[in-house]
Amino acid sequence: MDDIKTVSPGRRAAFISLCKMRAGKYTNLEVGTVLSRMQLSEADRGLYTALVYGVTERLITLDYMIAALSKRVLSALDEEVLCALRLGLYQLAFMDRIPPHAAVSQSVALTPAKGRGFVNALLRTFIRGGSTVPMPEKDGAEALSVRYSIPISLCNAFIEWLGSDTAEKVFAAFLEKEDAALRINTLRHSTQEAAQRINGVVSNVYGACVRKSSFAGVLSGVEAGDWFVQDEASALCAHIVGARPGETVVDVCAAPGGKSFAMAIEMENQGKIHAFDLHGNKLSLIQRGAEKLGISILETEERDARNPKKSLIGQADRVLCDAPCSGLGVIGKKPDIKYKEMETMARLPEVQYAVLVGAAAYVRSGGTLVYSTCTLNPAENEGVTERFLTEHPEFEPFPFPFAGTDQSTLTLLPHIHGTDGFYICRMQRK
Repeated sequence: MDDIKTVSPGRRAAFISLCKMRAGKYTNLEVGTVLSRMQLSEADRGLYTALVYGVTERLITLDYMIAALSKRVLSALDEEVLCALRLGLYQLAFMDRIPPHAAVSQSVALTPAKGRGFVNALLRTFIRGGSTVPMPEKDGAEALSVRYSIPISLCNAFIEWLGSDTAEKVFAAFLEKEDAALRINTLRHSTQEAAQRINGVVSNVYGACVRKSSFAGVLSGVEAGDWFVQDEASALCAHIVGARPGETVVDVCAAPGGKSFAMAIEMENQGKIHAFDLHGNKLSLIQRGAEKLGISILETEERDARNPKKSLIGQADRVLCDAPCSGLGVIGKKPDIKYKEMETMARLPEVQYAVLVGAAAYVRSGGTLVYSTCTLNPAENEGVTERFLTEHPEFEPFPFPFAGTDQSTLTLLPHIHGTDGFYICRMQRK
């Protein structure tokens, strides 16, 4: 049998990462670390990334398929055997450019010697069965969990929040390949010029963004500061803040800096943006990004949003509170998020409320306060802002236009808007 050294470097690295990540390491951190340390060809980098993200994204579905094809219970399988099966099945079921013989032979080669016969037999059984395993056809959380690889507890939560039909549409959207979304640096180029340059399309959600089917041809522009990667939902959120040239703006949870950059561009690089973040080690990332984009009005500082800077209290024209959240709107980009324990999310609304109260202290009379999250959990969204408005009558809803109507709150949904799941609420100090 082929030795593991005969396996392509991309598959070998993916196998090692997936076996390690059972300890709970974030997918993006693992992938970033491996790509920075390993000398992989461009093709192997792409294969490695696709396999790690893909297996993570389809984990529950893959395990259902393995259980359907095997007489052994999953808990009885060695971890490395299970990882090899997942890798092989993912290539066979979800990657149309991988030859079946390569998916099988290389997955078998990755398997410890005593498990190779089992892995080989199971993968070939899958191929003989038409490279498919029937999915549950019944309705309910259990069927959705298998079809879309969402834990049952999270399925039940989404059904409660959105209803069964909408929840399924959101889950399906999470699995779709997303376009690259770029926020154009209009200090240097018009959006239309940039779209023509990279053969992209101007976003119909927010007109300063360009969508492209892949990142091909855009990375040089990122390095040059002509644009930066930002989902339209985040760019729209920064726009709704309404920052104008010459104003004082506070971004209380600014890292990694995208919304601060977008607001600075809208301010024509005139005025002052105080970009605060709890994690001081992330501030250099904001500073480097601002320099690349030619932005000079950002001032970064390590600060807990719940403890406002006294010299700025009541001084800001605009304040953005993009609160730490469960991230359940960005599962399509960060699939490991869906495997978090639901209990850990239950504590978030109290933290978010305290962060919002701290942010509100900066707002001057007549100034604007925007609260946002990248989650679809109502307790973290409407639950926080409705409580805030009830307990702080000095603030009131402040409507903004979107899609032909004026509203003070907006929830963006992946299957409708083609963006991350996102919540935005705009308020004004009376």
